[in-house]
Amino acid sequence: METPETAAATPTGKSNAANVDPAEVARFAALAQRWWDPDGEFRPLHQIGPARLAFVRAAAIEALHRTGRGLRPLEGLNLLDIGSGGGLVSEPLARMGANVTGIDLATQTVEAARAHATASGLAIDYRVQSIEDLAASGQRFDVALCLEVVEHVPDPASFLATAAQVVAPGGLLIASTLSRTLKSYALAILGAEYLLRWVPAGTHQWDRFLTPEELSGYLAAAGMTPVKTAGIVYSPRTGRWSLSDDTDVNYMIAAQKN
Repeated sequence: METPETAAATPTGKSNAANVDPAEVARFAALAQRWWDPDGEFRPLHQIGPARLAFVRAAAIEALHRTGRGLRPLEGLNLLDIGSGGGLVSEPLARMGANVTGIDLATQTVEAARAHATASGLAIDYRVQSIEDLAASGQRFDVALCLEVVEHVPDPASFLATAAQVVAPGGLLIASTLSRTLKSYALAILGAEYLLRWVPAGTHQWDRFLTPEELSGYLAAAGMTPVKTAGIVYSPRTGRWSLSDDTDVNYMIAAQKN
């Protein structure tokens, strides 16, 4: 549900590449001031946030041989948040000690993220920039994230191949998305969009969802080796999201650069 981060020339962002859906960028740009409203359109991202952050933290600690001790377990790591939106992931990772760069195509969204980070006393390098332009710059990161992004881009294989270029040797590329199953159609689209109204109708296109096998294949083709996979499931009893072996709907994969 976060903004698509591949780029093209659009009214809301600066870029010259072609792997983007301008309607997606514009739709998220229009919601720029709503990111930090826990009861607004991005409420599901607020709720799923702790589980996603737990996966990122664990994957980075395991693959990059961190101790995991203390309140800043990612101290010193250079981390890229692709399609950073309002900063719901960037800010807590900065608090864990990472040097965070966030890129997004929607100018309004980046401005909102910068304002919130400043008010929170956090130094995060937010940019209106495409992953293509960043890859061409030669800058590299220990960890790159693309969370709820690949289902919003026209060519996910190309997007992931470009994202892999910004990962330093031995570094991680972590992606989260939804699997293309009947269960995900029932829960993520019919349930979340039309029955429960958790997100606006039309947020997702089921045919753009990727199975874990497809996503793993794209990552492998990009020179990345999947090292950790987990599903994220919702419990109606507790009202909470948690990591699980069930990857039928929401899931995450961490892959390490060969």
